Amino acid sequence: MGLAFFGLTSDNAPQARASLFNQIHQIVFYGKGGYDWNTVYNMPIWLRKFTFNKIKEHFDKQNEEAEKQQQQLNNKTNPKDIARPNIQPKSSNPTYSYKAPKK
Repeated sequence: MGLAFFGLTSDNAPQARASLFNQIHQIVFYGKGGYDWNTVYNMPIWLRKFTFNKIKEHFDKQNEEAEKQQQQLNNKTNPKDIARPNIQPKSSNPTYSYKAPKK
């Protein structure tokens, strides 16, 4: 077992390294071209964690909204309610005036 200098030992070093690379990958991939691997790797740890959490919050919120919309669609009792437009019955008297052309 290695020394626990800065909290890392030889036992948990592989997991910490995998976690670091996973976080870098997610920032680069879900950042949609806003970050490259080298920039994220060289970021200060606090900034990398902040960026990761902001991207995670964004996608969590987006997923939550999509789930709400899906839930609303699933709660409809009659599927025809979704496709049917709200058309009012035709009244017998028109609401406009017009003149017929003279022949």
